Amino acid sequence: MTLLWVMIAGGLGSGSRYLIGRWALTAFGAAFPYGTLIVNLAGCFALGVVTQLASTGVMNPELRTAIAVGFIGGFTTYSSFNQETIGLFSSGALGAAAGNIAITLAGGLAAGALGVTAGRLLTS
Repeated sequence: MTLLWVMIAGGLGSGSRYLIGRWALTAFGAAFPYGTLIVNLAGCFALGVVTQLASTGVMNPELRTAIAVGFIGGFTTYSSFNQETIGLFSSGALGAAAGNIAITLAGGLAAGALGVTAGRLLTS
């Protein structure tokens, strides 16, 4: 049953991301990815709230999973990276936190560039 709720919430999160992106494009233009920025910052905030509520027992695990993995996961994946990195810093694993930031940033840029290259090779 949890899987069903994650899937439903994920669809709602993805739809919300799309609508916010469209709104931001209309409101602010295309010179900067405002929609993505808004979604990522909102997702980080929301996952922080959900994580805290779940850790104090205010939210049951099934609801936490539906919201965190489903809705927020469909809304943005940056929020998960953010929360996990905060957890590493909080537990004193400063090297792991810094490594996670560096590898995610550099690795993501490299993987994206490789994906573009692969796509170009496949279509040429």
